[in-house]
Amino acid sequence: MECLSCANNNGSGTPAGCKNNGLCASGGCNKLNVFNWLAGMELPHGMKPFDCVEVRFKNSRKEFFRNVNEIDLKEGDAVAVEGSPGHDIGMVSLTGELVKLQMSKRNVKPDSADIKKLYRIARQKDIDKWQESRNKEQKVMERSRQLALQLNLEMKISDVEFQGDGTKVIFYYTAEGRVDFRELIKKYAEEFKVRIEMKQIGMRQEASRLGGIGSCGRELCCSTWLTDFRSVSTAAARYQQLSLNPMKLAGQCGKLKCCLNYELDAYVESMRDFPNTEIKLETKRGAAFFQKLDVFKRKMWYSYFENPGDFVELPLPRVKELIEMNSKGNKPDELLEKISTPVRKLPDFENVVGQDSLTRFDKKKGKKKKYFNKQGNNNKNKPSKNNRPTK
Repeated sequence: MECLSCANNNGSGTPAGCKNNGLCASGGCNKLNVFNWLAGMELPHGMKPFDCVEVRFKNSRKEFFRNVNEIDLKEGDAVAVEGSPGHDIGMVSLTGELVKLQMSKRNVKPDSADIKKLYRIARQKDIDKWQESRNKEQKVMERSRQLALQLNLEMKISDVEFQGDGTKVIFYYTAEGRVDFRELIKKYAEEFKVRIEMKQIGMRQEASRLGGIGSCGRELCCSTWLTDFRSVSTAAARYQQLSLNPMKLAGQCGKLKCCLNYELDAYVESMRDFPNTEIKLETKRGAAFFQKLDVFKRKMWYSYFENPGDFVELPLPRVKELIEMNSKGNKPDELLEKISTPVRKLPDFENVVGQDSLTRFDKKKGKKKKYFNKQGNNNKNKPSKNNRPTK
């Protein structure tokens, strides 16, 4: 069974991205799929299988349902479950004992009476009606936005989800404040002839449902694996020495990026070793004030008041030393002591062996000797033994 995004590809069932025709090893292209590593293991003797299953709906929305009829279910089965009212169609995403762990993570008690029922495996008639309802969602969303604009409501319809039997539609919207949409619901009911439900979601949840590519070049964290949307403040950017530029710090949701919290703990722990940046350093030359710091290189930069454009780089131990000296009433001459480096005396020779020729021990060819006779004439050729001049 292909996942929902694969089934939307012109009804062919062939995914445009992963190209494996719905036979994904992870069970589908969905958020936080759980690999059921207990699927091939038999339960102990006398133990009944867990009666709850996890069912996935549009945009990775997952809920738990009780298998009251003890149907043999597998991951990827289309099932009809209890709706409010009517019934809904979803895909089984997890069965067995691992459902208990997922329920405990979401604080859902297995014996709770609020868990809805799973009726049966979906018939072909149910699936056809479900697909027909899903094909209407785009047109319904466009028309619903037009009706909201006509009433001058400060809200944005971000997504529309039909129930499996087509009797109910959920409108997901975002708004800065409280919205009175009583008149809007009346118009929606007259226009679409179905039961209307409005759900307000946050900006981060909207980005999670719609997805996209972040400034880092990868898929949004909220649409792939992130489920805990914690608040992000500008203090996280200050701790990491980032410029408070809203264009760079904001994500596609318009809020501060969730990734600002990823390394915040490491920065906060490293910042504990640094002194208060409001402390001025006193020297005989004058007072100096803090300019910037590097957390992981453990360096700080200060400037004299008389010359604020000149940055002096100081290691962290030197800054602590200066603060301790000032607390005792002592003032050094400079922020950074001038360390006299010893002058290295070069030898008279540079490199005796290395600069000599490698052929220095080879026998050199001498020049030809010139021979003269008694008359002083120069014999160019060397005379033979038998034809040497006599004394």
